[in-house]
Amino acid sequence: MTLPETMCGVYLTRHGGPEALAWRADIPVPRPGPGEVLVRVRAAGVNNTDINTREGWYAAAVAGATGETADGVESGGWAGALAFPRIQGGDLCGEVVARGAGVETPALGARVTCPINISRPTEENPVGFIALGSEIDGAFAEYCLMRADDLYDVSDVPLSDIEIAALPCGFGTALGLLDRAGVGPGQEVLITGASGNVGLAAVQLAAAMGARVTGMAAAVKAAVLREEGAAEVIARDAPLPQDRYDAVIDLVGGAGVAALIDALRPGGHYAVAGAIAGPMITVDLRRIYLRDITLHGCTYQAPQVFARLIEMARAGRVRPRIAATYPLRDIARAQADFQAKTHAGKLVLLPPEDKE
Repeated sequence: MTLPETMCGVYLTRHGGPEALAWRADIPVPRPGPGEVLVRVRAAGVNNTDINTREGWYAAAVAGATGETADGVESGGWAGALAFPRIQGGDLCGEVVARGAGVETPALGARVTCPINISRPTEENPVGFIALGSEIDGAFAEYCLMRADDLYDVSDVPLSDIEIAALPCGFGTALGLLDRAGVGPGQEVLITGASGNVGLAAVQLAAAMGARVTGMAAAVKAAVLREEGAAEVIARDAPLPQDRYDAVIDLVGGAGVAALIDALRPGGHYAVAGAIAGPMITVDLRRIYLRDITLHGCTYQAPQVFARLIEMARAGRVRPRIAATYPLRDIARAQADFQAKTHAGKLVLLPPEDKE
């Protein structure tokens, strides 16, 4: 195909609120170099990571607990300062439309996706990665330039484009958490924030693995959690039993972490990938080391874990719940709806061609 010179998309112009997002129709279409492919975006999911990056929320974590910024950086993404303008969008489903020199796979016309956190380990950092839509431009545009070996061919996966775009952040993060916590058949698993994108994915995946799942969520969303495989649903502020669960999958953090630790059986696993209730916690260390509790911080997604997710999708073992779709141009409204947390399921953005 003949590639256009420009495309429509959304620029992140600075850190801030929705006003930092700018719809543009004159963004240059990148050309793939050696080892690269150009992907025409078919659908792009809405997720918390893109919102946190827009707001500069990760800067404090990059800086460290002191609150001082590394090398004078005052705001940033996963790896420090962002280069503006940046095209965000960590949840990608698209079609390969051009290939650079040396690329044999994926084929032209292949439907593809990739992890939101793309593995880039080094000797110094074995869990190093770059985030799509943070360190490199992402899916909030008509086209996205990718390294060919970062992509997964999902042409034969029995899911729609919209459903594929719901996999990387939600299901990729969830499977990473469950994998690190060693969740398997017959185990008792407690999942906080279970009605959110990652939480719902974790419920579905853990149930598919044969675990007995308890989800923490508002009562109005209990039916949805049960549909996804939860055996039990409890309120966010419900008192927790002690010594019951083999694993806790925590997407909330905050003051409730101590009770989550207490709810684990001796030898249990606490895996965390969220801090929406607050990043600072108080925990009795004796309840951790005297009971041999293992703590897992989970952001890095090992390639074999994402490959396992794609195989599960290919086998029909996972199906994301889609709550709503929006034109890409309405990204601010979609992100506002996401933050309102009234939806149970994924919100997905569609580029102009797919809305006409």
